[in-house]
Amino acid sequence: MTPRHPLPLVALLLTMPALAQEPPELAAPGSAPSQELPSPQTREPGAAPRPKTARELQELVVTESKVPREQREVTQEVRIIDSDAVEQLPVPPNRNISEILTYQPGIFVSPLSRNDANWGSNGGLGPKYNSYLLDGIPIDSFIDGTSLDPWALSRVEVQRGPAAVMYSNYLAMDFAGNTTPLAGITNFVLRERVDAPLTRIQAGVGSWATVNVQAYNQGRSGDLHYFVGGSYEHADYTNYGTPGSWLGIQNYPQYTTAKLYGKTTFFVDGDAQAISIFAHYDGHSGFVGRPNRDFNYQYGTINLVYHGQVTPSLNLQVKGGVRLYDRRFGSDGYPDSLALTSHDGVNQQVYPADATVNWQHLGQSLLTAGVDLQYAGYTTYSEVSGIRSTGNDASAFATGLYAQENLVLGDWVARAGIRNSYSEQSYTVLGGTVPGVPNKSWDKVLWSAGVRWNGLRDLSIFANGGSSFVAPTPKAVGGTLQASDQDVPGKNGQLPNPNLQPESGIGLDLGANAQVVQTLKISLRAFWNRVNDVIVDNVVSQNPSQTQSVNAGNATSWGFELAFDQAVTEDISWFVNGTYTHSSVANPIDPNQNGAQIPFVPNWMANVGGTFNLPLGFTISPYLRGVGVYYDSTSLSGRQLFGPYWIPALRVQNVQPVGKAYDIVLALDLNNLFDSQYAMPWGFKNPGFNVFGTVGVRLK
Repeated sequence: MTPRHPLPLVALLLTMPALAQEPPELAAPGSAPSQELPSPQTREPGAAPRPKTARELQELVVTESKVPREQREVTQEVRIIDSDAVEQLPVPPNRNISEILTYQPGIFVSPLSRNDANWGSNGGLGPKYNSYLLDGIPIDSFIDGTSLDPWALSRVEVQRGPAAVMYSNYLAMDFAGNTTPLAGITNFVLRERVDAPLTRIQAGVGSWATVNVQAYNQGRSGDLHYFVGGSYEHADYTNYGTPGSWLGIQNYPQYTTAKLYGKTTFFVDGDAQAISIFAHYDGHSGFVGRPNRDFNYQYGTINLVYHGQVTPSLNLQVKGGVRLYDRRFGSDGYPDSLALTSHDGVNQQVYPADATVNWQHLGQSLLTAGVDLQYAGYTTYSEVSGIRSTGNDASAFATGLYAQENLVLGDWVARAGIRNSYSEQSYTVLGGTVPGVPNKSWDKVLWSAGVRWNGLRDLSIFANGGSSFVAPTPKAVGGTLQASDQDVPGKNGQLPNPNLQPESGIGLDLGANAQVVQTLKISLRAFWNRVNDVIVDNVVSQNPSQTQSVNAGNATSWGFELAFDQAVTEDISWFVNGTYTHSSVANPIDPNQNGAQIPFVPNWMANVGGTFNLPLGFTISPYLRGVGVYYDSTSLSGRQLFGPYWIPALRVQNVQPVGKAYDIVLALDLNNLFDSQYAMPWGFKNPGFNVFGTVGVRLK
């Protein structure tokens, strides 16, 4: 297949002069938290970034306690990616909001293509150990990143470190199953308060005949604040399969994506109470390079949130959500035949809810207690000649009671929390048959604790620990294939494993944050995680593409992250970070797994980047990403090695005001500048260099 773009070799040389500057004054520590965060959306999307001040290095965070807190008042490290930083990143080449995290320490982001989920890792563990939240309500860390639109976001909070008791597992039954916050939490925070009206329209074209149109509008009417947006994209795309892989892409794998979203927030008594509703729809359809490999994916997301300041010291939040996943795709007999064999599908519905009370006492100390509920339904099917047969039909329910005390005493912060988690699963059909055991349930007590010392103005030290528990999902137990389908051509999917056991984990971290030279922030964090009876998805066959969930024994990972972030002047900022990870699986019963590395965990990662504001409204943001060696399986005899590789990227943006009415915004995104078409698991590959250019109008 002939590429539709040139493959240039671009050499990028950067200089980052360290210009002296007096740091701005820090806000008084210990000030009372406000319900409304300092709003990054006050800067109009698309405008040149404002400088990061020393005050912003200690910005309020909401994820740890579910109400805004100074970072010095929480024990975990929380890294903030505000809308300024998101705006300076290249448009995600795989159209996945997980790619916002690409340059964060300790996070391996790896969407397999624009049509597939993110299979990365976090904190030395696999992809299911970093919980994703949307405004504090769980979402799927594998697939929701392909659905949600970054223009709806105000900021992203990346809470590093072991499990938090205030957040439940997410009952995702597709892909690798339940996700748990053992290695961290990523909270995608939606825009809420609108400070000024704004309309934004943008059109873009790029590699692989990609055409994109986006629109966004925000405003307010009295106490009612709102935003609404949508996008449309079509692309011929390109071959993203390795030679001879099961993907067998023979023609341009076209796709069309349409998104529509909106949110309204009604404030009562100023900021004392607020009620909001957010709704998002994404339709993604096309075919994967062969006549009968069509697909049609439909995703729906709803968030309902109430928060109210009952008294000056008492806060109440009630949240609920709906997550709908409907995926249907065609299968053929490749490589023996291109004829249609079946249309297969996955239907999943997840309904999370949470009620939380925060009581501020003893100055800035905070007691948090609450309850959460979650229900999920899951069905897989195969349709041949109009006759549908069910592969899996199951449901799950989970609930948890939690309490956490965050005690602030001078320079010391101590945190301790406990959670009682109950979960159950009911099975109507597993692997195409009625199971002998119709249901299973688990009851587990989890804990989380931490401490921070803020004894020096420019140095803080923290430590945290926590536990987790994950039950095997119906997909892992029942698979999407029959056991007899192993190695059968055209039978791509997951093999069943009815003997899976639940896994339990414990995580620890120790770190320090220092601001040593003006606005230069240095962060160092060491981590240690251990999972017993770890459930991993092993690649059983490359062609056909088949996986199977197995208990791989006890998995341990440890390592450290080092990060430097600095706003040198109003026009120059830069970052450098690196992560080293050692992971291993101990399984003396199976010599083929004993001593293997945890799948999808690179042994090292490194990132460097910066933003430079130039004359005439230009902004240049270069990035470089490095990934070490990782594997796709714990099978020493059957695993494949991937990496290492380095991937440079560049974003060039120009903003030209036209009077006071509107701005013209031009941007050019260059991804994978050296055209590195490296292999990825399951027969995928990075398709190489791609370019995307946009022109936009921002009406003020």
